[in-house]
Amino acid sequence: MPDASGAPIAARIPNILRAHGDERVDEWYWLRERANPDVRAYLEAENAYTDTIMRPTEPLQARIFDEIASRVQQTDTSAPVPDGPFEYYHRTVEGSQYAIHCRRPRAAAGDATGIEQIVLDLNELAIGQSFLEVGDLEVDPEHRVAAYTVDTTGGERYELRFRDLATGHDLADVVPDVYYGRPDDAMRPYSVWHHTLGTPAADDVLVVRDDDERFDVYLSRSRSGRYALIHSLSRTTAEAWYVPTATPDAAARTVATRRDGVEYFAEHWTNGTDDRFYIVTNADGAENFKLVTALVAEPDPDRWVDVVAHRPHVRIERVAAFANHLVLSERADGGQRLRVRGLRDGTEHTIGQPEEAASVWLDSNPEFDTTRIRYGFSSLVTPSIDYDYDLVTRERTLVKQQPVLGGFDPAQYVSRRLWAKAADGTEIPMSIAHRRDLELDGTVPVLLYGYGSYEASIDPTFRVSRLPLLDRGIVFAIAHVRGGGEMGRQWYENGRLEHKPNTFSDFIACADFLVETNVTAPKRIVARGRSAGGLLMGAITNMRPDLFVGVVAEVPFVDVVTTMQDSSIPLTVPEWEEWGNPQNESQYRVMLSYSPYDNVEAKAYPNLLVTAGFNDPRVQYWEPAKWVAKLRSTVTSDRILLRTDLGAGHGGPSGRYDAWHEEAFTLAFVLSTLGIHE
Repeated sequence: MPDASGAPIAARIPNILRAHGDERVDEWYWLRERANPDVRAYLEAENAYTDTIMRPTEPLQARIFDEIASRVQQTDTSAPVPDGPFEYYHRTVEGSQYAIHCRRPRAAAGDATGIEQIVLDLNELAIGQSFLEVGDLEVDPEHRVAAYTVDTTGGERYELRFRDLATGHDLADVVPDVYYGRPDDAMRPYSVWHHTLGTPAADDVLVVRDDDERFDVYLSRSRSGRYALIHSLSRTTAEAWYVPTATPDAAARTVATRRDGVEYFAEHWTNGTDDRFYIVTNADGAENFKLVTALVAEPDPDRWVDVVAHRPHVRIERVAAFANHLVLSERADGGQRLRVRGLRDGTEHTIGQPEEAASVWLDSNPEFDTTRIRYGFSSLVTPSIDYDYDLVTRERTLVKQQPVLGGFDPAQYVSRRLWAKAADGTEIPMSIAHRRDLELDGTVPVLLYGYGSYEASIDPTFRVSRLPLLDRGIVFAIAHVRGGGEMGRQWYENGRLEHKPNTFSDFIACADFLVETNVTAPKRIVARGRSAGGLLMGAITNMRPDLFVGVVAEVPFVDVVTTMQDSSIPLTVPEWEEWGNPQNESQYRVMLSYSPYDNVEAKAYPNLLVTAGFNDPRVQYWEPAKWVAKLRSTVTSDRILLRTDLGAGHGGPSGRYDAWHEEAFTLAFVLSTLGIHE
């Protein structure tokens, strides 16, 4: 292995660190040499060590896996989604890792004799592959060709393929290296291209290219079918273009030229004569966003007309346009809701839901000219439900509820919303669930989950894999900390850049609240978080190691300063608007104050399970690896374990059985750390 003394490495210390008087030598720089066999050998040795330490839990792992598998209806079919002459669905078969995507004639809905056609069998695609991820699967408007993207490494560089649905065979067309368009060398999706079937990928035509490294470019088709919509988004600014699907060779037109700090998301609507966009935007100081409209022929912001005004306590996230209605996805009081607005009379109503601490979302609705929508509902104790909802009669029809086997009865569990108080007086919502007969006597174990970045909301939904915890008398809780989006845009703003430390103190406040309210006790709490939530885990471990008995940090972003100053690492520059640019002195100091790797101290730490993905483009595997090495050389702890998936990326293994095995391993760590071995 390379000499850890750093002689040849010292010359590679980033200039930005030196500019701030930081002369650190990164003795773990050699881990970045992905092709170096010593790197793989090092990670394999770490895996072997972790497996040795976890060997006593193997019977528990097997029991948990069996509990998960026995609760899942492994041969199952999703609720069919109507789209033109067909209804599309996917199904799973017991023993198979992946889903099979299918369709059948719409007239055969509910008819057992209806003829099924397989659109794409992921199990066939996975033959010979250790990893398989289909990123997108879309059928053309004539329902003749399916376009799909495939990743076989976990590195999120996809290959675009096309399947002739009449023959069931792929066309000769293959477009390599796509990611919502095509990525640049830093894995940023920066361009959209036009491909004509039957022509070489080298002849593809550039439609839009965004050279601003802060922006990611995304492509979609409007529900009306009239336009291809291209959105380029940074963390704080947006720009959109549109191309008529009838003339795909036409030049892309801009909806509104970007202005720093102005975000907008366009949805197309038409009645045949009136052709317009409905736009969700924060323009004109609408911090929690408002809904405006503009004619397609005149989409400039000075012609935007308010439809739903800004409301300080209601965050509008998205709008879906149908022939006679709009459906707005909103957030209020820490929860989700769907609001329906009639386009003929302007009347509005909210679709009522039976639980407060729950999630509701607009599901796949490919048809434009319809009065029925599909939406989903779930809570920590209610398995996911697919509903059809009539926008006119307001009648709700249950289409399918996720089956849970083994005599599962949701009435045996309870879910509720709690509010902790942060040091600055801010109330932090928590969603918790536990067995109804569990006595909260101040000693019960807790698994506390958190994320708190990118305005992403960790909404309370049901997971079969959580039942092994609840059934063993563990309280599961989600801390909806600042930096997420649960309480609106200001909730996010108060947890990013210079306010990022609020994310960590909020999580600690939630843990303290569970102790103060006699739910649990210090050292009876295991904390868990993933990716940016792994950063949260690293920070709270440094800040309050006395509070937690264990921490699970999955693919954790823990070397904040080093990563944010290295623009050669994929996806770094767009992240500056989230974490800060280390060339800015004050932003650098804030990052340095909480960066987990930079704040490890010589004291007693909780037990830690840290995971990584060798092909992960979002959090490079060397971050958790070097963090674990520093922890072991600095702190005292019973167990500090590193496990790297050498054949996957950020999301872990792709097959469902492999994912259940991984979850069983993680839960066995959680349970054994809490002293539960059965």
